[in-house]
Amino acid sequence: MATPTKPKRRARIVAGSAKTAVDSAIYLDDRLPFARWLRPQLRKLFPSHWSFLLGELALYSFALLVLTGTFLTLFYKPNPDVAFASAAEISLNVRGGLLMRQLHHWSATVFVLAIVAHLCRVFFTGAFRRPRELTWMLGVVLFGLVLFESFLGVSLPGDQLAMTGLRQAQGLLLSIPVVGTYLSAFAFDGEFPGQVLPRIFVTHVLLVPGILMAVVPLHALILTWRQKHTERQAAESRVSGGPFFPYFAVKNGATALFTMGAIAALATFVRVNPVWEHGAYSAAGHVPSAQPFWYFGVLDGAQRLVPPWELTIGGYVLQPGLWIPPLILTVFFGILLLYPFLERRFTGDGDHHHVLDRPSQAPVRTALGIAVIAFFTVLWAGTWVSEAAPPMHSAPGFPQPPPAPHALLTVPHDTYATIVLGLRVAAFVVPVVAFLVARAVCRGRAGQRGL
Repeated sequence: MATPTKPKRRARIVAGSAKTAVDSAIYLDDRLPFARWLRPQLRKLFPSHWSFLLGELALYSFALLVLTGTFLTLFYKPNPDVAFASAAEISLNVRGGLLMRQLHHWSATVFVLAIVAHLCRVFFTGAFRRPRELTWMLGVVLFGLVLFESFLGVSLPGDQLAMTGLRQAQGLLLSIPVVGTYLSAFAFDGEFPGQVLPRIFVTHVLLVPGILMAVVPLHALILTWRQKHTERQAAESRVSGGPFFPYFAVKNGATALFTMGAIAALATFVRVNPVWEHGAYSAAGHVPSAQPFWYFGVLDGAQRLVPPWELTIGGYVLQPGLWIPPLILTVFFGILLLYPFLERRFTGDGDHHHVLDRPSQAPVRTALGIAVIAFFTVLWAGTWVSEAAPPMHSAPGFPQPPPAPHALLTVPHDTYATIVLGLRVAAFVVPVVAFLVARAVCRGRAGQRGL
């Protein structure tokens, strides 16, 4: 008869640890009923198509934004006199500082791109319809906050390029009748640049991120945990997909690693915003040659295309041309925010929808989306070409000023005027043509499926 052997020390430790874990779980579950809540959450079904991960792509970009922004906050000095020197020091002297700056920049870019892609996916498939109106509205608010936060972040280095953008923003504020002067004083605290950088720093680091940290989880939790997810091809009452654990958890983990790895590769190999080349801000200095990001280029291009109208009323000169681009964006965001209710009003469709539409199944909605994209593309095209700067001459006895840097694509004055005129016409014609073509294509595809 074999004599039983005493378990080895490692086996005893493993068995004891397992028993301790089980006892601890039972102890906590007796007092805090985790199991009753956790079990159904872990078995909740999630969709399998890759397009449903666009929101997660934005989420993980935001997480990397917060981490890299925390690092940069430790070294950045928002004082207007030393802001540029601080940004240059982070880039050139702080170990890993340039990589962190570029990680922060590319995280912001991917964040905005992912939000736009996610927004388009939701819009063109009708995923905003009842009962998801609140989720859509939170997403639109999130989109607007992210664009505002991006503008603040680009302005913080205090270099020639950043301060030129802030000077344009101040000019826009001053052009507003009656309250423009007060708004400028509130933002800048006196003559330009005033104390605008410390105020931007507080807003960029504390106020807007705090709101985002509240809106992002709220937007995700309402859709993910409190509502049934949308289906690509299923019945309204059917729920398909894989469980949160381990299926969706593994996909989320892979998405997080892919997102951060791609951003790290961009930050390592693609240089952006070299502030040390732009130099510190000087009122008499030339604006560096730089192409604005596409989401800033829409506003910049619109300001180039709007004629320089002036109205004199009661001795005051008003410039409505400066108000039109911000008004366009305000109207766009207002319609976007209320679009679920507007579509319900015009279509009379108040039913609950859990199955997504194909874009061809909603020709008018799809055509509207394509027309809006075409319109903003035309506005953005206004930044692709610049007019060649006229030669500068100094008074006799003074040194000649340095030549202005060339933009990416410069043309003579006559050519530039022709291009601007063509884009002004295109801003009205191209969206209409895009709407008609897209609607006709969608109706044709829907008819083919019907056959």
